[in-house]
Amino acid sequence: MLTRSHGVTQSILALAFTVHVVVGNNPPQFAFVPVAPFCYSFCDIVSLSVYFSPPDIAMITASPVRDLLAIEKLREQELEEARIIQDAMLPVHPLYTGNVIVSHEFQPVIEVGGDYLDYFNLSDDTVGLYIGDVSGKGLPAALYAALAVGTLRGVHKTGQDPSNVLHLLNKRLHLRGIPARHTALQYALFDPSRAEMRMAGAGMPGPLLLRGQDCRVLQLAGFPPGLFPCVDYHQFTLPLEPGDSLLFCTDGLTEAHNVHGTEFGLAGLQDVCRHHASDSPLDLLGHVFSTIQEFTLHRRQEDDMTAAVLHYSSR
Repeated sequence: MLTRSHGVTQSILALAFTVHVVVGNNPPQFAFVPVAPFCYSFCDIVSLSVYFSPPDIAMITASPVRDLLAIEKLREQELEEARIIQDAMLPVHPLYTGNVIVSHEFQPVIEVGGDYLDYFNLSDDTVGLYIGDVSGKGLPAALYAALAVGTLRGVHKTGQDPSNVLHLLNKRLHLRGIPARHTALQYALFDPSRAEMRMAGAGMPGPLLLRGQDCRVLQLAGFPPGLFPCVDYHQFTLPLEPGDSLLFCTDGLTEAHNVHGTEFGLAGLQDVCRHHASDSPLDLLGHVFSTIQEFTLHRRQEDDMTAAVLHYSSR
């Protein structure tokens, strides 16, 4: 809204074009005026020029909307570069090692998001996996996710227990002093020689254990790293049997809504997993995401959706 102290004009800026105000030899200044000038009276236009015009004004030139379009184009290019960088932090291919397969699917709600994950081999032949979800959306969440990933990559190479990894991540995020941000996280280490999965988590649904035609929800409780200082995390140990799979996911899957406002929920996720328990990790993820897409038809995606499946086979 433009308000002149003498009360000559008050105009709400709905649609705008750019006005370049040149004062003496100074660089041009910029202001925005409604795109339909016929909505102004002659007195309004005069008062608007007075509003922007000190005594030494040289000229006022109107520029088309291309200045706004150029700014928007630059913003889109920056977001696209941020998306490419975020994609580079994700695994490029599924992991095949011995009798373990790990695959993932990542679908951000906008160009960049706050979900992240990784899986990897450690020097002792264990397989590591983590999946996280930063509070908020967009570029700030993506930057915080990059901070979390950088910290985790520095810690997981040491082969520490999942509970210690979450403890160290929480400590280091608090040292950064970033307000109003935290990250839900699940971290798992699978030892194929002992068929044993060690896990710790905080603030995320599941994971889901697929065994035969059954699908069971596991509970990994805790405070998300970055939320409170001095938090201890509990570790859960799960023996796996050949043929078992574990599905890890962010709440973007379980909290997806249809046009009637109904939530997909853990029950919906369990139902898909039961019907496709014998599928490969990649095929299972395809069925999960296509089912959610069909469930949310005609409703805009509300949150990032990320999932990973670890499958343990007998061969």
